[in-house]
Amino acid sequence: MKKENDDLGQLFDKFENQWDIHEMNPDHQIDFLNKLNNKPQKKKNYAGWAIAASIAILLSISVFYNNTEKPKELKFASKETKRTDSIFTILIENELVKLKEKKSPENEQIINDALKQMKVFDADYEKIIKEVQKNGENKQIIYAMISNLQTRISFLQTVLQRIEENENLKNTSNEKTL
Repeated sequence: MKKENDDLGQLFDKFENQWDIHEMNPDHQIDFLNKLNNKPQKKKNYAGWAIAASIAILLSISVFYNNTEKPKELKFASKETKRTDSIFTILIENELVKLKEKKSPENEQIINDALKQMKVFDADYEKIIKEVQKNGENKQIIYAMISNLQTRISFLQTVLQRIEENENLKNTSNEKTL
């Protein structure tokens, strides 16, 4: 241990005249505080915004998929009623696909109005389904259900027919002006 202390002593003796023993500038503390306060701002962390945006996207996707769900199965309906419902549902979905394929700037308002009306029909249909689940099947409820489904199909077919008439009218008027 004594040898180590001797080595340290020799080291201190060697650098004795090289120590920095100057007094600091009296404004050193003020300069230091100014530098500390003027330190450049750190880059903002956008992780919070990224997480919020991700959550918003996930919520909007879940809302979109929940709105496009197929109607719930009839719990208390007979096989014939379920079969009728599924056949009409397929026909309605096919007509909706045709309607959406016709979407253009000229037809946009007609299609949007038709889709709003379809939501009204869907709401009425949900009431009928609840009635079937609550009270069971009877002729009046089944008739109302089939009537609603038929009305929706004929409504969509009428809208498609009007769109085609508008397109044909536009095409013939364009041909005459040429």
